[in-house]
Amino acid sequence: MSGYFWIVLVAVYGVCKGVREIFKKFAMKQSSVMETLFIYVLLSFVIVIPFAPQAFVMQNWNYMYLILVKSFVIFLAWICSFRAFSKMPVSLYGVLDLSRIIFSTLYGIFLVGETIGYMHVIGLSLVSAGLLLLKFRPSKNKKENTEKVSAKVIITAFAGCALTALSGALDKILMRKGDLTSNQLQFWYMFFLVVFYALYIIFTKTKIDFKSSFKNKWIYLMSISLVIGDKALFVANNNPACTVSLMTLIKQISCIVIILGGKFIFKEKRILYKLFCACVIISGIVIAVLE
Repeated sequence: MSGYFWIVLVAVYGVCKGVREIFKKFAMKQSSVMETLFIYVLLSFVIVIPFAPQAFVMQNWNYMYLILVKSFVIFLAWICSFRAFSKMPVSLYGVLDLSRIIFSTLYGIFLVGETIGYMHVIGLSLVSAGLLLLKFRPSKNKKENTEKVSAKVIITAFAGCALTALSGALDKILMRKGDLTSNQLQFWYMFFLVVFYALYIIFTKTKIDFKSSFKNKWIYLMSISLVIGDKALFVANNNPACTVSLMTLIKQISCIVIILGGKFIFKEKRILYKLFCACVIISGIVIAVLE
């Protein structure tokens, strides 16, 4: 992969992530958290089954242990994030999701051995500022931004953010040597997720309405956006220039997608203020990438 094409791939992931959040909101109006989550993972695995021939000819099977760890991390992360998402306003969840930037930067430094320059710090600061401005927008009505959410739900959301960021660092560790292909990682990662969620449902005796869930078109769209986004991200990780801290900043393009979705799908107001915040975010991404 030459030049800055990896940036385009990470941006594709960010767009897919933003679109997926919109789909998720619709999906959980028709299905429960675990129904949405399990069918989402199952359908995603079905989509990557064509990668099976490549998955079974891995050069280094020692990677399986780390893929298993990554899958378990995401298994826990998605349980936390889906449950928190269903019990709090989207705007508040977006604020808590900012912690991914901090977690990813720390993981990149201490687990992957990355270093960040002053331009990265400036970019990180602008992205954080833009997102905070977006979520804590000024209001004449002081009660407008008051959201009563239990401490347990907030802690669950933070746990999901920390675990998701850890998964991102593991992606970089897995892909940086070039011995593992994106197709191999995507196949085994999704396979293990299906196994983990199936075992969870069996042991917790969670009831799943398969008939109703399989009719939920939003889950299908979530699965497609997941596979496309993850594919782009795994390929980007092959590039040595693609660092965890930079990826985390570029991924925040997802919030711009959510802004546009809020305007044209959910008919939200104050779009000009939100676009101003988006410009701050884009400025931070550009500064960090151009270092």
